[in-house]
Amino acid sequence: MKNYDVIIAGGGAAGFFTAININERNPNLRVAILERGKEVLSKVRISGGGRCNVTHACFVPNDLVKFYPRGEKELRGPFNRFCSGDTIEWFEKRGVALKIEEDGRMFPVTDSSQTIIDCFLAEAKKYKIDILTGQSIQQLYNAETHWKITTQSEVFTTPKLVMATGSNPKMWEMMQELGHSIVPPVPSLFTFNIKDPRIKDLMGVSALATVRVKGSKLEASGPTLITHWGMSGPGILRLSAWGARELADKEYRFAIIVNWLNDVEFAECEHTLKELKLEHAKKTVGKLCPFDFPKRLWESLIIASGITPDTRWADLGKNQLQALAGQLTQGEYQVNGKSTFKEEFVTAGGIALKEVNFKTMQSKLYENLYFAGEVLNIDAITGGFNFQNAWTGGFIAAEAVVGTA
Repeated sequence: MKNYDVIIAGGGAAGFFTAININERNPNLRVAILERGKEVLSKVRISGGGRCNVTHACFVPNDLVKFYPRGEKELRGPFNRFCSGDTIEWFEKRGVALKIEEDGRMFPVTDSSQTIIDCFLAEAKKYKIDILTGQSIQQLYNAETHWKITTQSEVFTTPKLVMATGSNPKMWEMMQELGHSIVPPVPSLFTFNIKDPRIKDLMGVSALATVRVKGSKLEASGPTLITHWGMSGPGILRLSAWGARELADKEYRFAIIVNWLNDVEFAECEHTLKELKLEHAKKTVGKLCPFDFPKRLWESLIIASGITPDTRWADLGKNQLQALAGQLTQGEYQVNGKSTFKEEFVTAGGIALKEVNFKTMQSKLYENLYFAGEVLNIDAITGGFNFQNAWTGGFIAAEAVVGTA
């Protein structure tokens, strides 16, 4: 039987950040990270296409929380204590400089997730944190003064346990057995499977669009990318995050209305097309687009409107102009299924937030149990926000653990 002052269950981003911050505050505490896999920080390694999207350049807590479909209200206080700017400072103090990209995402200047992994491993070594891989937790037992943790090969005891196990159904089940409520998990970030002649053979074409789910209040704007299986890109992923539960209830079969012109509505679009008909009567529709718009998509939507691309603008009738305005601003597409976004496998669901004290990340059921990261029912859209939740939760949990250790 091995005894530690603190045990962190989970060798991912939240687990390492918590462990390092605990020992930074009190280097005398014996801390261990238990990881069920053969490697630690595997999700960090592949995130952001192998570059690791560390955080986002949104520095105002009240603005930052708006990127979290689940956790917005609960994270406001924590972000006032440890926000994106604190993350930047934390890594820079350890020799890892971050850079801001045009869309606000932040990466290490090396463009390599290995930089983040090396930083964590170096800090863990510095504080003599035990990193124990291949330790899949089989049983958790709470005694009055400590936790007893049984893996397939060892038995551990600790007065303080931090759960940073991410979206692990087995760990959620154990938490449920201990009395915690679990919000059932559903995918949060996914792309839409769509087979439609209007977007066939347009793989790689992208436009800034507004997409809404027909018969619902769900709506999102952003770059929308046509893929060989349907639609993806930030706009679609944002919509899937906010609609995670509603779209799961629909079994991922629903219609979307796409405004390919984003904020240009039908009436304005029709007016622009009528003006074009008057001003450029002799030019062909296929060669003259009045909007900043991908040429191949423009041609496809012209054809979908019953117009041949070599038709002159002067020859277009009222119904054809309305049909084209409709395709541009009110196009309906049928979604049949989803595809998980390969780099950001995020789940909505986990420990019910009402059972956690967000001033300490402490369980309201057990004084010696803490949570950090995606084990909680918190998730965000893409852009570094899920990692920021991990850093903030780990930081606050570490403060609380050391304060009571």
